[in-house]
Amino acid sequence: MRIVLADDHPLFRDGVASLLGAWGHEVVGTASDGEAAVALCAELRPDLVLMDVRMPGVGGVEATRRIATLLPATPIVMLTVSEDESDLFAAIKAGARGYLLKNLEAAQLRSMIEGVARGEAAITPATAARILAELQRPDAAVHADPDRLTGRELEVLRLVTAGLRNKEIAARLGISENTVKYHLRNILEKLHAESRTEVAARAVREGLVKPGPPAVDGVAPRAERHHPVG
Repeated sequence: MRIVLADDHPLFRDGVASLLGAWGHEVVGTASDGEAAVALCAELRPDLVLMDVRMPGVGGVEATRRIATLLPATPIVMLTVSEDESDLFAAIKAGARGYLLKNLEAAQLRSMIEGVARGEAAITPATAARILAELQRPDAAVHADPDRLTGRELEVLRLVTAGLRNKEIAARLGISENTVKYHLRNILEKLHAESRTEVAARAVREGLVKPGPPAVDGVAPRAERHHPVG
């Protein structure tokens, strides 16, 4: 199989590429972010894409959505450390035909790739069990929504809507500014928004947050400031 491999860790990319080559596959291109992965797939039209979920810039889920639209017959398998169910369901909704964790054995990876070549989904029994368990919950309609925001993302969204800068959000929540940026990228992706101004407007319009949020720590937040993501 001709494979494109997208992951932002060079050492991991090289290791997987070596394994794939030893198994008789050809890695025709590698990318360190989603934007590059989309461009490579458009140019090379591979037989399979192995995609990390969390990468700088355009993430794996958004890249998967774009590639699946461009090349609907090309299987995309997520290869990630993320066990977050929101990532799992978002990837499946975006068009991924598999979701594998990086802690699987090399023999398992080889078996899954061979299964993809036969038209099978690359999902381990453990992941399949998680999907079934989630769908069988009484509130499955809510939990099965791949675009739902996590609790932390909702906290960040409320503060963004209140007009706080990334630095102020980080201080308020006791997290790093880079973590705030990471959550904000996920929020923009899940709500299909292009800017924090747009995402704040959608959050209020769709009832994700209440307009005019209450004061936090006794300080009324500023509601009309909107800044770039970074």
